Amino acid sequence: MTVLYTPFTTPMNTSVTANPRGGYRFLPGIEPYSSGVVAEPGWEIVHATLARPLVWHDGLDSIRRHLEHMGRNRHALCGVELRCPEPFSMDGFVAFNRQYRSLLEDWDMLVDGANPIARTNVAPVENAPNESVVFGFSYTQPSNINRTTFVVAGGGELRGSLDAKNIVRVGETSEDAIIEKARCVVEIMRERLASLGDNELLSQINVYTAHNLRRVFAEEIIPVLPAAAHLGVRWYYSRPPVRHIEFEMDMRGVVRDVVIDFDCSDQ
Repeated sequence: MTVLYTPFTTPMNTSVTANPRGGYRFLPGIEPYSSGVVAEPGWEIVHATLARPLVWHDGLDSIRRHLEHMGRNRHALCGVELRCPEPFSMDGFVAFNRQYRSLLEDWDMLVDGANPIARTNVAPVENAPNESVVFGFSYTQPSNINRTTFVVAGGGELRGSLDAKNIVRVGETSEDAIIEKARCVVEIMRERLASLGDNELLSQINVYTAHNLRRVFAEEIIPVLPAAAHLGVRWYYSRPPVRHIEFEMDMRGVVRDVVIDFDCSDQ
C-alpha cells in the first residue's frame, strides 16, 4: 500500500486509536511515528535497550525475528528509539523518514494509513554512530498486571508543520531561550501523558539536549511533571534530530525494562 507523504504537522487530536493486532492503542502523530502508545487491558508494554546498537534497518529485522522467537509477531512492536550521526536538515529528515515509513508499510504495520509506532530519534554529541542505529524498542506482551503501561514519543520545541519558523526562538541558545524551549516541550509531554497514562505511573523521564539542565529541571519539569522530583530525569547529552531544535523529551511508564544482546540471544 502506498500512502502519500504529506508535510509534518503536530496533531491536535488527543484521542487514542486501537491497534488490535498489536494489543495497544496509539495517539495519532505524523507520517513517520505516533505521539505515544498505551497497552490494552490484558497486555503490557515492555521496554528493551540493545546492548549493542544496530544499523536501523538491520536492527528492525533483528527485533522482528526476536519477537517471532518469543511467540509474538511484528505487530507487537510499538516503540523505536534511534540514534543518528548528527541533526538532519529539514529535507534530510524527511528523506530518512520516507525510508523508515516505507519499511513499516512493507511490514503492513499501519492502521488505516496511520503509523501506530512511537519513536524517539536523537543525535549524540559524543561518540555518535556513523549511520542511524536502533538504540532500543518497546513491545507488547500478554500480562495480568493491574496497571497501565505506556510510552510517550519524543518531541522537541516545535508546534505545527516541520518548518524553522515554527521552532520556539529558532536560532537562539541563551539560557532564557532554552527555558522557553523546554517549557514548550514539557507542555507537549504533559498533553500526551494526559491521553496515555498518569504522572504517578511514570517510570522514566528522558531529556535530550546539549544545554544545561539545572534551571530547566527546577523551574519547568518538576512543576508540570511532579514525578520527576523522585524519579529524577535521565539526561542524554544529545541533540534533537533536526537542526535548530535544541531540546527534546520522551517518557514511559513500564514495569519491565530489559537489556537485549542480539549477539548472545537466540533470535
